Amino acid sequence: MCGRFIITDTAPDLVAMFDVEHEGENIPEPSWNVKPTEQIPIVLESAKQEPAVRRLESARWSLVPSFAKELAAPYPTFNARAESVGEKSTFKNSLASKRALIPATGYYEWHTVGTKKTPYFVHSDDGLPLAFAGLYSWWRNPALPDTDPARWVLTATILTTDAQGPLAALHERIPVVLPEEWWDHWLDPHTTGDQGLADAAVDASRPLAASLQFYAVAKLDGNGPELLEPIGEIGQLV
Repeated sequence: MCGRFIITDTAPDLVAMFDVEHEGENIPEPSWNVKPTEQIPIVLESAKQEPAVRRLESARWSLVPSFAKELAAPYPTFNARAESVGEKSTFKNSLASKRALIPATGYYEWHTVGTKKTPYFVHSDDGLPLAFAGLYSWWRNPALPDTDPARWVLTATILTTDAQGPLAALHERIPVVLPEEWWDHWLDPHTTGDQGLADAAVDASRPLAASLQFYAVAKLDGNGPELLEPIGEIGQLV
C-alpha cells in the first residue's frame, strides 16, 4: 500500500515535467509527509475539452465516487488494488475515463517485525520524481447550492499492486509506478479504461519498480526534509 508519500517539486516544476497546459488554483506546496485526505497535485486530461487539455490540479487524496452521499468514506479509498479496480463500483467509472498521474518524490512504507514498525523511504535509483498511476473523481456536495464553487470536490486515489523483488521483503504492496512512455496513454480520456488497461499498466511498471531503492528513516514526526535522513543502509532492513 501507499499511505504516506513525498512531493518536493513545486507547481512550475510539475508543469514543465508533465507538459501541463493549464495550472489550476491552490496547487499544494511541497510536503515531506503527505497523508490521506490532504490535498495533493495530480495531472489529468478531460474529455470535456477538445482537444483534451492537460491540467495540473489540486485533489483530495482519497477518492469519493460521484454516487457517494458523504465526503467521508466508510472505508479507505486513498489506494485502489490494481488487480480488481475494474470490478469495484467505487473505482471502475474513474478507470474508464478519469485517470491521473500522481507525482511523487518517493513514498514511505512500514516494515513490521513483531510489534516493531520501522518506516522506510522508497525512491528512484536516480533521484528523479515518480509518477504513480492514479484515478480521480468529482464529488458534488449536496449540502451546497449550485452557486457555490466549493460544491465540487476533486478527489483521487493511487493504484497499488503486489511487490516483487527486494521491495517484497519490505511490504507486500507497492504503488503502480508508470514509466514516462506510458504517461500519455494512461491519461488519454478517449481510451476507455478497463481491467485489461490496469493490468497492462502494472506490467509496464515492473521494470521501473524493480529499480526502486529504499532505506530506513526515523519516526515520521513533523514535515520537513529531515524526515528523509537515513538511519540504515540502502536496500537493507533494520
